[in-house]
Amino acid sequence: MRNYELMFILRPDLEADAVQANVEKFANIITENGGEVTKNEVLGKRRLAYEIQKHRDGIYVLYNFRANAETVKELDRILRISDDVIRHIIVKDVVA
Repeated sequence: MRNYELMFILRPDLEADAVQANVEKFANIITENGGEVTKNEVLGKRRLAYEIQKHRDGIYVLYNFRANAETVKELDRILRISDDVIRHIIVKDVVA
């Protein structure tokens, strides 16, 4: 298993409980597929550098996790089809 870092941006109009539900949903996807979440943190609402899907702000969430390649592929697939996520990126964490 490798270390990964995931950053995703949620729509700014989500309520606090919807944000928490999304955070838990993606953590569950990682753990159900054999991964391990080492850190997750909601960074809060921030101004975007440019408009994405007609949104000027977004709620940033950061995960550090350990997983295999199949888990990362499944997580990426679900992030792509999620309506609440406006942008995401998953990278290998080489520092950890």
